[in-house]
Amino acid sequence: MIKRLTADLASGALAESLADIAEDAARVILPWWRNGVVADAKADDSPVTGADREAEALILARLEALYPGVQTVAEEAVEVHGAPDHAADWFWLIDPLDGTRGFVEGRESFTVNIALIHKGAPVAGVVTAPATATTWRSGAPGGGAFRRRFGEGWQAIKVRNRPASPMAVMSHSMTDAEAQRLASRHGCVHWQGTDSSLKFCLIAEGRFDAYPRTGPTSEWDTAAGQAVLEAAGGRVMAEDGQPLRYGKPRFANGGFVALGG
Repeated sequence: MIKRLTADLASGALAESLADIAEDAARVILPWWRNGVVADAKADDSPVTGADREAEALILARLEALYPGVQTVAEEAVEVHGAPDHAADWFWLIDPLDGTRGFVEGRESFTVNIALIHKGAPVAGVVTAPATATTWRSGAPGGGAFRRRFGEGWQAIKVRNRPASPMAVMSHSMTDAEAQRLASRHGCVHWQGTDSSLKFCLIAEGRFDAYPRTGPTSEWDTAAGQAVLEAAGGRVMAEDGQPLRYGKPRFANGGFVALGG
């Protein structure tokens, strides 16, 4: 099965398949959005809904059908069963609905995230924004990054050269003072807040220049976005200045910064 996985990765077929799966998960999610959805509280006090659970079930079933036996690390399964003791050489990182809090509040910037990890590095990733019917994906290794509206063709995207007045994109959860401090640290004059892994994609398509993050995140929050951004010519650096890696203890991230050109 790994032979097929690597062949599909090299041809770009794997990322195409992931995009189809993520868009089907989006179609599962959308009937819940702005329709009186109620969230339950998880052990860490973060919200979860039926949309999260149904989307994850679809993604897991489709991945197992395509590439049986590949390890999966998915947010809601980890909540119920705990995280695996260790990461395999190849594994999936899945967040079926990133930005659940904003989703429950009716905001648009929630996403579906699917990434393939090989020896700690994100080698393929797809991010879908159900509310705007938009998907971003990596291509074959070295083949760039792409965006499409549902049902339309793929368009190539890339990071922009750093402008004279760079702009940062930040988590909505940050205070204005903290966001301004972080933006300034990375040379950004202005900043804007939004939810979810959408921030990586906005840098990847050349609309922003930096996304610094100091608070904790889980690996499934960042892997797909990192794959897209790196394919578009950007980078995601951990606090030690090295590329952000995956399969860490408890699949937890420390601070990082995502950068464009």
